[in-house]
Amino acid sequence: MNVVINALCFFGALAAMEAVAYFAHKYVMHGFGWVLHESHHRPRQGMFELNDLYACIFAIPSIVLIWFGTNGYPWALWMGLGVAGYGLVYFGFHDVIVHRRIHHNWRPRAKYMQRIVHAHRLHHARETKEGTVSFGFIYAPPVPVLRAEMKAIEAAEARAAGTASA
Repeated sequence: MNVVINALCFFGALAAMEAVAYFAHKYVMHGFGWVLHESHHRPRQGMFELNDLYACIFAIPSIVLIWFGTNGYPWALWMGLGVAGYGLVYFGFHDVIVHRRIHHNWRPRAKYMQRIVHAHRLHHARETKEGTVSFGFIYAPPVPVLRAEMKAIEAAEARAAGTASA
């Protein structure tokens, strides 16, 4: 039975992190945390960017859970490992596959991987914190949905600009 509980804790934490990452990306990184995240929407100068500090910030809950897990709360160990697992998946998808921070020649062929890459490129179509789409990392809405969302944002901005200049 412990194996089932441990697996549920691990995979539950891993899956829940996508929701945490989505909200953190949309409301923190593109909100008051833009001071760090802005570097990620600009061409990188060197190997690291200020945005990389978010990896350290998001590692803290994993470290704390793993510590509690090794000090009397075994379920916390598996949750902490799930959070760390999400970090590894994120690094692989986002930093390696999408942004190619580790050089490789691999091109995604699977429709899912192509959608993730394309969605994140649409997210980076704007260098500002406003008007972006697709805040998830391992899930993205279909590309036509994101394009329609971008057009709606641009139309609203054009109307607002027209109203402001009138």
